[in-house]
Amino acid sequence: MQHSNHLLMIKPVRFDFNAETAVNNSFQTNVQDVEAQEKAAAEFTQFISVLRSHGIDVTVVEDTPDPHTPDSIFPNNWISFHTDGTVCLYPMYAKNRRLERKPTVLKMIEEKFSINRTIDLTHYEQDGIFLEGTGSMVLDRENKIAYACLSPRTDEKVLTNFCMQLSYTPVVFWALDAGNQPIYHTNVMMCVADKYVVICLDSIKNETEKANVVANITATKKRIIEISLDQMNHFAGNMLQVHNEANEPFLVMSSQAYRSLMKDQIGTIETFNRIIHSDITTIETNGGGSARCMMAEVFLPVK
Repeated sequence: MQHSNHLLMIKPVRFDFNAETAVNNSFQTNVQDVEAQEKAAAEFTQFISVLRSHGIDVTVVEDTPDPHTPDSIFPNNWISFHTDGTVCLYPMYAKNRRLERKPTVLKMIEEKFSINRTIDLTHYEQDGIFLEGTGSMVLDRENKIAYACLSPRTDEKVLTNFCMQLSYTPVVFWALDAGNQPIYHTNVMMCVADKYVVICLDSIKNETEKANVVANITATKKRIIEISLDQMNHFAGNMLQVHNEANEPFLVMSSQAYRSLMKDQIGTIETFNRIIHSDITTIETNGGGSARCMMAEVFLPVK
């Protein structure tokens, strides 16, 4: 199945602007908000409430104050979970983000789910090459395709290793923002759902690469819903499809992303599933990530 009913989310305790990630994340803004942690915690709590009110299962792990991990609210970058019981651990660009791999997280997951094997790719950090989980890759889990735009955080060598071990086919391309800089994570410019793909095709400047991406999507019979560069900048590509206990699908996004969409885009999405959104402005502004980044889907077998 493409989407999950189980999500892992990390409650922040020392959320803040991360200067180590800002060097190649153009979505971050250093507003020097002394109340960033307090506001982020409130946004997080409200987001969890919205998800649970729709019957979506969320495992919440509270972060620890030490070591300081300002981006721990984005767990999908360092870990992913798969239907065969596999857990993948990923190499991270920012040194302080590597500290997010805390044993308390896996311990909590193991209380509810079965883990059969662990694929540890973190050794690539020693070589200075990275693959930041389902931020770097947007996975078509049903068709076993890993879409990835290359950047300082997404290296093709590590991607190839991941694809080999989990039997995925890589679809690699370059995606650029309005300033012609590589987009740091694929999941801010595209979202793969069960029957459609939301994508900013304008960010793929190379026509051959763009045609290849479109061909791969078309071959899986998914509807393409295009968003603009401006909508992408409002996190309209940073969405995740999930389902609830009744197997009803939803597309989850931030309120900022929702407000950026045109009526016809919303109408098209709602022919497939309802939309859930929540205001996470502080998290988006300081962290440079949005709703999808906050949710790590858990596909592991339930105990």
